[in-house]
Amino acid sequence: MKPSKDGIYRRLIKRAMDFMLSLLAILILSPILLIVAFLVRVKLGSPVLFKQKRPGLNENIFMMYKFRTMTDERDERGELLPDSVRLTKFGRLLRSTSLDELPELFNILRGDMSIVGPRPLLVQYLPIYNEHQKRRHEVRPGLSGLAQVNGRNAISWENKFDLDVEYVDNVSFIGDWKIIFLTIKKVFVREGINSEVAATMEPFKGSNKKERIKL
Repeated sequence: MKPSKDGIYRRLIKRAMDFMLSLLAILILSPILLIVAFLVRVKLGSPVLFKQKRPGLNENIFMMYKFRTMTDERDERGELLPDSVRLTKFGRLLRSTSLDELPELFNILRGDMSIVGPRPLLVQYLPIYNEHQKRRHEVRPGLSGLAQVNGRNAISWENKFDLDVEYVDNVSFIGDWKIIFLTIKKVFVREGINSEVAATMEPFKGSNKKERIKL
């Protein structure tokens, strides 16, 4: 049985496309990367980059890079203040334009991430995913994904994970380019940046829904 075109794309072409597109984007956007890095240094101080471990393909952990958008303000006990306090006007601008995500191009170049795929979430969520939700790690995490062009932080965790798994089951060249073009549109419209109840997406605490049973 011959492998399908989508199967060949998934196994061979997708990674090559990621490498070429991320390298091209880094070269073209290098002036913007330098300007944003300078502004972050002036307005928020050091470090310029926010670094955090995230689970990738097959739950392998990698270090993800973003431009910093929050201050390090702490209370009298030395604990960080809430996100809504530490997220500055400048930081909100970076997030609403997705400029804070640009350093992830280097993650894509290295092979930690893909242009399109489920967004890489926090390591501490790994133990509380159900089997359905864990399937999001069957592909490399992406700079953008199906959930990002269908609500981003404005939709529930359950809907987001359902969209992630839907993407895993339907990876294709045409599907990826549709998501890329929709992402560009969403960046200009600035939709779904925040959830309805928090400055950033509220933490995932596990799902009360029963796991899906495949027939």
